[in-house]
Amino acid sequence: MRIIVVTQHIFPIQSPRAIRSTELIKELARRGHSVTVYAVLGKYDYSDFQQKTGIVVKPIPIRWELFPNNSDGSGRRAFIDRVLGRLFRKFEFPFFEFYFRIPKLLKNENDFDVLISIAAPHHIHWGCARAKRKYADQFPKKWIADCGDPFMKNGNTKEHLQFFARYEKMFCKECDYITVPIENAKEAYYPEFREKIRVIPQGFDFDLSAVGKPYVKNTVPTFAFAGMFYVDIRNPRKLLDYLCSVKQDFRFYVYTRFDALLVDYVEKMQGKLIVKKLIPRSDLLEILKSMDFLVNIKNANSPNQLPSKLIDYGIAGRPILDVDPQNPDYEQIEAFLRGDYSMALKIDNLEQYHIGNVVAKFEELF
Repeated sequence: MRIIVVTQHIFPIQSPRAIRSTELIKELARRGHSVTVYAVLGKYDYSDFQQKTGIVVKPIPIRWELFPNNSDGSGRRAFIDRVLGRLFRKFEFPFFEFYFRIPKLLKNENDFDVLISIAAPHHIHWGCARAKRKYADQFPKKWIADCGDPFMKNGNTKEHLQFFARYEKMFCKECDYITVPIENAKEAYYPEFREKIRVIPQGFDFDLSAVGKPYVKNTVPTFAFAGMFYVDIRNPRKLLDYLCSVKQDFRFYVYTRFDALLVDYVEKMQGKLIVKKLIPRSDLLEILKSMDFLVNIKNANSPNQLPSKLIDYGIAGRPILDVDPQNPDYEQIEAFLRGDYSMALKIDNLEQYHIGNVVAKFEELF
């Protein structure tokens, strides 16, 4: 099959959607498909990757905001980007640019069997829908719109103007399938399109035989969080306020790209909180395996979303403390600090997240 994938990010940037896209194109190529991927690339040299995998990598030439949208994190967000972002965020700036750029790219591509568009941002799907309407004769025979988080019904109803619901409905109407990572996510899409929805979880290339291998208990409770914090839906403040009051010694490692919500607590916790930048996933997994337990902070008001880091946590094989950011269970946190993991979150059926099984589900659709 000749497959074209359109996404915002691929490696080397470390984000759930970049990992999703990268693992997907690599496994499709391993299975003998001819793969072309469009992404916002930056300055990274993909020539060696293309030669080894046979995957053709092409740029999406965005102009409205060059950072932080590049796949390698290169570039600098200019003053005008920040100003325009504040003024026009409600009008989907800068992501609305994908609506215009993607049709110009797809009109030059012919004889593809399958298109897989990957969100977020959902504006990528919008651009593909516009391309299908403008260039129907040369549009790929099958279109799969892959979605991480929902758009209009994402649990934060004030985030998007109701006007843009028409664009979500447009792509849902034009695509052949909508893929979501968990069953509950179906409820976040308009009822008239739910028959198109298929559940395909996040996929990773990992060795199941290495899951849950023995670890050496740390001298003091040592635990970690890896991922992003958000003021509105994933705010760690109540958890950190509680940990500031704990007299027991411990070490809490946080691996994150943005640490603005943590700055005040580093000094308060006097060495108990260690904040580090995100590192390559393979290196991070080895660190997670050495922890006594791992921390997941739920997405407040977003039951239709599942942080992909939970899969990495499951692969690491350590107990998971699942924290509600608005109403933490302090007794549960105390129990974990004592080494009682009886209330740990369980991640079942890890095999479903192996990239081979994930791509097999995509292949069933085409």
